[in-house]
Amino acid sequence: MKDVLLIADLHGEFGKIDSFLELSPEAVFIAGDITNMGPVDTVDEVLSRIDVPCFAVPGNCDPREIIDVLEHSDAICLHGSQINLGTMTIVGIGGSNPTPFDTPFELNDKQIDDLLQGAIGKMEKSVHNVLLSHAPPYGALDKPAGEHVGSRSIRRHMKAFDLVCCAHIHEQRGVIDIDGVKVINPGAAMMGYCAMLHFGNEPKDIRVELLTV
Repeated sequence: MKDVLLIADLHGEFGKIDSFLELSPEAVFIAGDITNMGPVDTVDEVLSRIDVPCFAVPGNCDPREIIDVLEHSDAICLHGSQINLGTMTIVGIGGSNPTPFDTPFELNDKQIDDLLQGAIGKMEKSVHNVLLSHAPPYGALDKPAGEHVGSRSIRRHMKAFDLVCCAHIHEQRGVIDIDGVKVINPGAAMMGYCAMLHFGNEPKDIRVELLTV
């Protein structure tokens, strides 16, 4: 699995799914906010259009019942869990740390910490170790209006990974490197933004393309 499409923040706008898939990814990562506070009854049909392996976590704007929908869909729900794919291990954490907006899927830092500790404790280290998260780590692509709003728990656990795929803060599309860990926010998919992740054969050999369809 060398070429992976990363999308997030669809917010119920699914019209560009086919255009994203025309990028010919070998797999798809979805970093949350698939819906805009629901409904969840269209999610399974949308995910069934993705004809390659798909790994997803919910976002803070997704109702909590989306977990059950994801688990019974063609996608693999990684919220609070991990999967080893040979040369790649992926850990997932959905929702977000608390926001001022009382959105449906918010977790406090201890809840995030507990979920991450459990998943990291079971993960098998691979060539590429990826965290698929809706919320960004504190201090990384997390300033919508001058103040950092990311998760301190995610920041504490960043060192376990080579790549953190996050979303949540629409204004912070980009790629940065923090202490040797690459952090990427692909931008809001409802606007046609995405990223292609190209994984090489060696550790840390990860190339990122920010794209618009």
